[in-house]
Amino acid sequence: MYISVFCILFAVAGIAAAAQTAAAPDPDALYADREHLTSARQAATIWESRLETNPHDFEAAWKLARAYYWLGGRDQADRRRPDLERGITAAEQAVMVDKDRPEGYFWKAANMGALAESFGLRQGIKYRGQIKDALETVLRIAPAFQQGSADRALGRWYLKVPALFGGSKKESEAHLRRSLTYNSNSHASRFFLAETLFAMDRDEEAIDELKKVIAAPVSAEWAPEDREFKEKARALLADRGSRR
Repeated sequence: MYISVFCILFAVAGIAAAAQTAAAPDPDALYADREHLTSARQAATIWESRLETNPHDFEAAWKLARAYYWLGGRDQADRRRPDLERGITAAEQAVMVDKDRPEGYFWKAANMGALAESFGLRQGIKYRGQIKDALETVLRIAPAFQQGSADRALGRWYLKVPALFGGSKKESEAHLRRSLTYNSNSHASRFFLAETLFAMDRDEEAIDELKKVIAAPVSAEWAPEDREFKEKARALLADRGSRR
């Protein structure tokens, strides 16, 4: 009789656990819906909880850093800086868990770069060396990571950093063109290349890159980002066209 009772209790517990697991939201699915910031925030909350439960959960750490990077660029103003700072912390945790994977280094650089661009010269000076080091580490580990994302980000770094501190338009162009060898339809790489070419007074080439951004197919994986870059390309193209 006792055996029967225990069997029933274990069966009920198993059913309850299975139902709870089935009902639990999928953070990856939520993040795929990141254009709705509520979904992105829910995904971040789940990954945050998993990381608190298991500080060695590499996937939760880097995905949390990625989620906070997205939120830090689009959330209400008073939440953006804390989002990006939390993204840096999560990325550094990912690096501590696995130093041989590129994700932690890349999202650390991405969050730092967003802080540097959004919150003034002091942040740029504070993070510029760490950003470059992290991205060069990604290139050593996995140069093709995320379709050349490290080269893409370094292209941006070399454009935005003053020449006095290591910036170079020539290096910016070289890294951006290298990133395009991994994905010739990259909206981000072509848009950043257009900005670099404008800075080099090569306006016709820059305008051609903007047109390619507008015409390029939207990636299933990066659809939200691609749509944003199309909007930026149209706006920059209209602005430059009005000056001619």
